[in-house]
Amino acid sequence: MPGIFVLSITSLFFLTKATQNLRLQQTVTIIGIVLFIVKAIAWYLTRSVAILTDALESTVNVAAALIGTYSLYVSAKPKDKDHPYGHGKAEFISALVEGTLISVAGVIIIYKAVKNFISPQPVEQLDFGIILVGATAVVNYILGAVCIRTGNKNQSPALISSGKHLQTDTWSTAGIIAGLLLLRFTGWWWIDGTIAIIFAGFILFTGFKIVRSSVSGIMDEADAALIDKMVQVLNSNRRENWVDLHNLRIIKYGGTLHLDCHLTVPWYLNVHEAHREIDALSALVKNEFGETLELFVHSDGCLDFSCAICSKQHCAERKHPFAKKVEWTMENIASNLKHQL
Repeated sequence: MPGIFVLSITSLFFLTKATQNLRLQQTVTIIGIVLFIVKAIAWYLTRSVAILTDALESTVNVAAALIGTYSLYVSAKPKDKDHPYGHGKAEFISALVEGTLISVAGVIIIYKAVKNFISPQPVEQLDFGIILVGATAVVNYILGAVCIRTGNKNQSPALISSGKHLQTDTWSTAGIIAGLLLLRFTGWWWIDGTIAIIFAGFILFTGFKIVRSSVSGIMDEADAALIDKMVQVLNSNRRENWVDLHNLRIIKYGGTLHLDCHLTVPWYLNVHEAHREIDALSALVKNEFGETLELFVHSDGCLDFSCAICSKQHCAERKHPFAKKVEWTMENIASNLKHQL
């Protein structure tokens, strides 16, 4: 399995982003099935409720990976007449389902742990069980890190949620191993269920965060961190013909970003000159945020009141002296009004 894992991960670097996302999610699915089988064997040998809950959480991994694979397949489809903005929203739906499944797994784990308190089950062959689940934790952490890194690079919510899910599984497994080691050396039977409940709470919290993030994407909630970075880039690279920028909006469709804005340029620029300014703006943001960004810019001509905030030198049409440069911020750049003093 290690050889297949390394080969699968290495081959991803030679694929396009959409195909890379899909192939990685397929790898997650295959490895998830293998790890579930390993955990099921560990539970069968030990009869530990903590290992059983870890195995149950892995069934969620497999189900979520299958959903994620399908969502990435759908989101990679080209635009069509029914979906003019593409199919990227499918990734948010996938992440929503995955977060819900994680939360359900947390509830089931708590139920099983409480039941074990009421009717304790003897634990057997702990040493072998600890080795097996420990190996699954290492594989999950590495695979989760690859998913998160690739998801951030390719702006894929489905891969990011899969990666977080896998790393959550790693930490819950680590907690279970710690509890089993303590049980191994003390013989305190109640440790098994206690550790399961503690990490079930952690799992529930992670599930909630994934659901919250998915709903934000579906509802097109503004990404403050992304907009803040965009504003910094625009302020740092502002051209003299960019008199003003307003009504800026960013919408996420899976791995694609759609940016709308109004760019105010000197009114006397002809169509070709104004378009060159738009091309410069497009090149700037794509260089910073990737080629998957789509830019829709409406150009406005400056008005008399724009002179006070326009720093363009040698302007033969200036009506008023320059007074103050308006620094673009997250608040004023989103306004649908041209800036003025």
